[in-house]
Amino acid sequence: MKTTELRALSDAEILARLNEAREAYFKLRFQFATGQLTDHSRLRQARREIARLATLAGERQQAAAAQGSKA
Repeated sequence: MKTTELRALSDAEILARLNEAREAYFKLRFQFATGQLTDHSRLRQARREIARLATLAGERQQAAAAQGSKA
C-alpha cells in the first residue's frame, strides 16, 4: 500500500495494520529459519511496510502531542 493511501487511514486502522505487519514479519522469519521461505525479498518488503506504518504512527503521535501542548 502506498504512503498516500496509508495517510487516509485513521489512527486505529494504522495501528491495526502495524500489528498485522509485525505478525506477518514474525511468520516470515520463522519460514526463513526453517527453510520454507522461497521468496526472500518478502522479508525486506515486510520490514519496509512496518517502517512506513511506524513512521506514520509516530508522526501522528507527535502531531497530537503538539496540539495538546498548544491548547
